[in-house]
Amino acid sequence: MEATTDVAVVGGGLVGCSLALALARSPWKTCLLEAAGRTTAAPPPNFDERNLALARASLDALERLGVLDRLPRRPEPITRIHISRLGDLGAVDLRASEHGVEALGGVVMARDLGFALQSAVIEEGGLEFRSEVRAASAEPVEGGWRLRLSDGDTLRCRLLVAADGSDSPLRERFGIACDEHDYGQQLAVCSVAPLRATPGMAWERFSSKGPVALLPRNDGRWGAVCGIGEDDAARVAAMDDAAYAGYLQQRFGWRAGRLDRPGRRTFYPLRSRIARRLVDERAVLVGNAAQTLHPIGAQGFNLGLRDALTLASTLREADDPGAARALEAYSAARQPDRDNTWRFADGLARLTASDGAAAHLLRSLGLIALGASRMARTPLVEAAMGLHGMPAEWRAPA
Repeated sequence: MEATTDVAVVGGGLVGCSLALALARSPWKTCLLEAAGRTTAAPPPNFDERNLALARASLDALERLGVLDRLPRRPEPITRIHISRLGDLGAVDLRASEHGVEALGGVVMARDLGFALQSAVIEEGGLEFRSEVRAASAEPVEGGWRLRLSDGDTLRCRLLVAADGSDSPLRERFGIACDEHDYGQQLAVCSVAPLRATPGMAWERFSSKGPVALLPRNDGRWGAVCGIGEDDAARVAAMDDAAYAGYLQQRFGWRAGRLDRPGRRTFYPLRSRIARRLVDERAVLVGNAAQTLHPIGAQGFNLGLRDALTLASTLREADDPGAARALEAYSAARQPDRDNTWRFADGLARLTASDGAAAHLLRSLGLIALGASRMARTPLVEAAMGLHGMPAEWRAPA
């Protein structure tokens, strides 16, 4: 027999799980498909060293979804963000207290958030969650899509959601093209133990070699990310812990004191991939399937979460979850936030990587002006807090 559902979400990662949880509050029957197995216990500490800087609005939304209480530790608050560039004059210091809030956001470890989201999905009675199963093929049928699953079953849906990552097979199946850019860098991710770091402080330090950032974590360590040119990545990857700590120190400086005891390093290519449209007939893209950004500003998951919650809010008011009118409304609602966030991340990555007197002068004037004017810093603070693009129903009460 062929199973049926209203909405099929393919991909049980951070954004896919968030969408499924939000749709559990809608009138639409939802099935979440995930190729990996179910998470039955919290993953070990070295499972995933990625750190997620969650905007304040994202934390509020996850709280309303009932996810934050499932974390082993509460998110570590970010109360200040210090931004500078090697060789440029000036710096920007964003302070939560200056804008009347306790924190601009918070940091969680990706492994912890993934476990919390999936455990919430498993316990949500209004959802069907099928793990260890892939969508082997997808064919359009009258009124929706038919998925042939890797376990031999078929699933028919009225709306097909691709939350299957940056290399999304479904996006390719829909015939949606992407604009891609390779920044020619690898991003090294690990944890460190700074000897003089200020609690709640996050740093972003730019240079022509790439960005370096330190994020406060809720386990007493700091998350470190470091952009490394492709021509130097193999040499850096071969370094032992002591040599890498010295390399990271040289790139970052001494603002947080000596950087000690680096953890396991993971490397990721720095590329952006932006889908040219978000919807097809009875099909839609969310999260990394829709856009993969440069990590400057740490907006990737925050943007994907806003995708998920906007789609859930749109479908709640729809008469048919796959109707063209509903999908067009979703696409129109997401376009400004998506465009602005991508342009900010890409533009900042290119500007801060440029050498030369003109770029140096332009950046220095900008940093000095931002450092001197609270009003000029306000848009940066609002972006860091994720205040634009989040549906009203998912915001915390004023």
